[in-house]
Amino acid sequence: MTQNQTPRIYVACLAAYNNGKLHGRWVDCDQDAEDIWAEIEEMLSNSPEPDAEEWAIHDFENWQEIKIDEHESIERIAELAQLLSEHGKAFALYCEYYGNDSTLEDFQEHYLGQYKDEEDFVYQMWEQDGRLLKLEELGIPESYIDWEAIARDWFMDSYFSVEVSYEETYVFSRH
Repeated sequence: MTQNQTPRIYVACLAAYNNGKLHGRWVDCDQDAEDIWAEIEEMLSNSPEPDAEEWAIHDFENWQEIKIDEHESIERIAELAQLLSEHGKAFALYCEYYGNDSTLEDFQEHYLGQYKDEEDFVYQMWEQDGRLLKLEELGIPESYIDWEAIARDWFMDSYFSVEVSYEETYVFSRH
């Protein structure tokens, strides 16, 4: 992996490839689709094979968990790269779960945030909606609450999480 973390694709000229020659270019995808197309067209115009028109994505890097298909739409590539730069690892994990056809709207609807773990998510939800305050008013210490059991119930049906490292868990709603 390069020091630069920009999502990139390696675009190969299929005319050259089919004639036993390697001709292609790494293209940074943090640009508009029109600019990516311009780089592909320039690569094809410099092909060792005359009248080269067809291309394919033969490699990709720095997409985190997002998988890029050999014939992925350049417009979709540019959109995915933009969403990845805006939302980082959370969006990549969402795509891994729901697929590359995920939209920004879908992601925003389902992504609930980054937490230490599932129990931390449950605790913060209880705190946000005032349940902890109600317990305190009733004289029930929060230490009586089995956060692990509640998290297990919640994540069985309504939520899913992806733990990526120590105290780094991303939470999404299933519905």
